[in-house]
Parts: sequence; structure tokens; C-alpha cells
Amino acid sequence: MSWLILLLAGLLEIVWAIGLKSTNGFTRLAPSLVNLVATAGSFYLLSVAMRSLPLSTAYVVWVGIGAVDAAIAGLVILPESVTTLKITSLLLIIVGIIGLQLTSPA
Repeated sequence: MSWLILLLAGLLEIVWAIGLKSTNGFTRLAPSLVNLVATAGSFYLLSVAMRSLPLSTAYVVWVGIGAVDAAIAGLVILPESVTTLKITSLLLIIVGIIGLQLTSPA
């Protein structure tokens, strides 16, 4: 159950990471509110997952989920360049996340 909660926390991190750009420096009310709610929810779910997962695993997986998916969203949604090095780097992060999950308690 902790891994599912951590996954949800990571998904909310994607929402606030992408949403941060649309807040325009927190000058737009609706995107700013969505961003703040997603941030609070993400942190809360991370803290719940950390009740049974080690810090070293939970935090890195949470950051990894957010970083990889936000980067993918930037490549797909925003006009960001796709390079072989960028894709290779994202794949290495994914391999690291999987490795941490495999070495942690259930």
C-alpha cells in the first residue's frame, strides 16, 4: 500500500511541477490554487508513505517520478527539444528508481 501512496504522491508532484509554469510566478489565481493543493497533497502522501518506507527510498522515488514525468510532459506538451542524451538520462533515472524499489521492504 505504501508504494501505491508513493506513486500517487509522485503523480501529484507532476501536477504541481507542470502547473508551476502556468502560475506565471503565482500571478494567476486558478493555476496557483491548483498548484498549492497539488503540492500539499503530494507532500502529505509522501509523509504517509514514509511511515513504512525508508527515507532514502521514498524520497528518491518520489523525486524520480516527478522529475521523469515532468520531463516527459515537457517534451510532449511544451516545445522542448528531444535529444538522445536527454532520453538516455531519463532512462537511467527510471533504472535507479526500479533498483531502489527492488532493494526496499514491501
